[in-house]
Amino acid sequence: MDQTFEKRKKVIYDFIRDDHYIPMKIKEIAILLQIPGEQRGELREVLDALVEEGKISLSKRGKYSCGSAQRLSGIFQAHVRGFGFVTPADGGEDVFIPEENTGNAFQGDEVEYIIVKSGGGRRKEGKIVRIVAHTVTKVVGLYEKSRNFGFVRPDNQRYLNDIYIPAGKEMGAADGHKVLVELTSYGGEHAKPEGNVVEIIGHINNPGTDILSIVMDFGIETEFPEKVQNQAVRVGKEVSPADCRGRMDLREWQMVTIDGEDAKDLDDAVSLTREGDNYRLGVHIADVANYVQEGSALDREALKRGTSVYLADRVIPMLPHKLSNGICSLNAGEDRLALSCIMTVSPSGDVVDHIIAETVIRVDKRMSYTGVSRMLDGDEEASGENEAFIPMIKMMKELSDIVRGRRGKRGSVNFDFPETKVVLDEKGRAVDIRPYDRNDATKIIEDFMLLANETVAEEYYWREIPFLYRTHEQPDEEKIRQLNTFVNNFGYHIHMRNEIRPKEIQKLLDRAEGTPEEALISRLTLRSMKRAGYTTENTGHFGLAAKYYTHFTSPIRRYPDLQIHRIIKEDLRGRLNEERMEHYRQILPETAARCSSRERTADEAEREVVRLKKAEYMQNHIGEEYEGVISGVTKWGVYVELPNTVEGLVHVADMRDDHYEFMEENYELRGRHTGKSYKLGQTVAVRVTAADRIQRTVNFEIISDED
Repeated sequence: MDQTFEKRKKVIYDFIRDDHYIPMKIKEIAILLQIPGEQRGELREVLDALVEEGKISLSKRGKYSCGSAQRLSGIFQAHVRGFGFVTPADGGEDVFIPEENTGNAFQGDEVEYIIVKSGGGRRKEGKIVRIVAHTVTKVVGLYEKSRNFGFVRPDNQRYLNDIYIPAGKEMGAADGHKVLVELTSYGGEHAKPEGNVVEIIGHINNPGTDILSIVMDFGIETEFPEKVQNQAVRVGKEVSPADCRGRMDLREWQMVTIDGEDAKDLDDAVSLTREGDNYRLGVHIADVANYVQEGSALDREALKRGTSVYLADRVIPMLPHKLSNGICSLNAGEDRLALSCIMTVSPSGDVVDHIIAETVIRVDKRMSYTGVSRMLDGDEEASGENEAFIPMIKMMKELSDIVRGRRGKRGSVNFDFPETKVVLDEKGRAVDIRPYDRNDATKIIEDFMLLANETVAEEYYWREIPFLYRTHEQPDEEKIRQLNTFVNNFGYHIHMRNEIRPKEIQKLLDRAEGTPEEALISRLTLRSMKRAGYTTENTGHFGLAAKYYTHFTSPIRRYPDLQIHRIIKEDLRGRLNEERMEHYRQILPETAARCSSRERTADEAEREVVRLKKAEYMQNHIGEEYEGVISGVTKWGVYVELPNTVEGLVHVADMRDDHYEFMEENYELRGRHTGKSYKLGQTVAVRVTAADRIQRTVNFEIISDED
């Protein structure tokens, strides 16, 4: 160290401040800076001077650290490869945690961490310094018996270690049983987690065990407590004349429900007539709040669940069937209580007037998306069965086109791509995986529900009444850049100004419409967006290019809708005084956070079930060849998506014709010797090499020219 003392101080201080917030002893600092042993006395002088100046601190254990090494809190998310991420408590960007800095944290742990590297446009890197609390207490997995003990292989790959089950704690479980384990120890550097089997879900090969395992792993309740069931029976009485008193009587209005063929909880009906040049559109929503009173056992259970969960072989409802499929469901020919948003819509698609009212309705006919679509296509059989409704249905298509066109002009992003439809046999096995296309009928209902949601949100925003909004933030600039890199492979470009606008995203989707890559571009564009959520502040909805948006139309299956129905009903009845307003100001932030969290859990469970069934389906197609599109590129391989929406990994270890290197800036793998490359959006031929139901993964290999 031949620099001046001040220069040495600056070098040491910059080192500790900029890159190494971890408290370190003098020996560790010397090793990292490659300072020889004979110069450590001078290093101590420098460190002591920095401590004296208050720039760094010295702990009782002899460790130096920068004063800015602030302890932060968040939730740890483990990765199967050993590293992990912390989702900060303040909602900021995830922080990368290298394997050596995880501090033996367990998936889902609430942790304290410090930033060890930041800046330079790269993801922040941290180190976990304390485990505050374990949030995961139970784990689902496959039980395997050893000689004197057992162990459970967790279904969730984020639980990185098998769980040791001592003799006598297996509750009679045998090899091949899926079980629920209660953790008694979370393990450590040299010890596996330990637990007791508390429930046997079923044998791995039994029908339904696979999906039930996912449900239980996510902590989703499948049964309602007896008290809740009993209350549902008590309140689920037929509509009486007393119930109808004081409500708008719309039982003479022609109205229909339009849903999927297998839907049982029908929470929205629609009506449409002409008023001169204008349309009078009625969106009539089940008045669930009439039956589920605030603070009741039903209400507490509904808030706990937050949402209904729709899986491949079952629906786990937010409310008991007595309500969701009974008195709250808008069944044809039966009197039902509703909360209606009746809008006067101009020929250009503007809502020029509206009323929101408590109503009593009687749906004339239950219709299906398929049936209405056939009617619009002129199918004689479908039209003959619904002759009285043809004029209204045609008018609905006319208004839907107007409303959708208007929304498109303002820049609303229309992710019109097929979702995955999983077809199961009687034993619950996947026999087909195919895109689930939306038709004109699904678009009609979507357009009308969106219009009602916007209308209600705007009304209560300007009234300055405490409310729950559905908000969607602008996407991160970096994610849009990555998307731009991808779409450049197809000759598209996203124009980015100071901020990305929804209209630019929609222009991209419009240009891709009708092309072979349309579905892939739509799906990857959606992945680039931030997640929508529930908030008490109205900050707008980026994806819909809407200034005001809420969820009003599905109170049977979403708690936020039920919550705002209560507020609206109190307002309509003149009971929303300052005391009640303050009550809602107090409870709504927690309600918003709870509902956003439960929605994420439901979405993740639904995705895992689809991944499971895709892997199960592809197990019967090992060795078959397909053409797909590269949907992801990483240093460990490329992901390829097939036309049926199945995505699989081609691992670099299986790309034997060259040594491939990951070119991060271009999102491509390039062969070191041949120069051959694989990029996002590239079409490739692949062969199915493996599919694992337990890991829910599919593996491909690229078919070479020689093949």
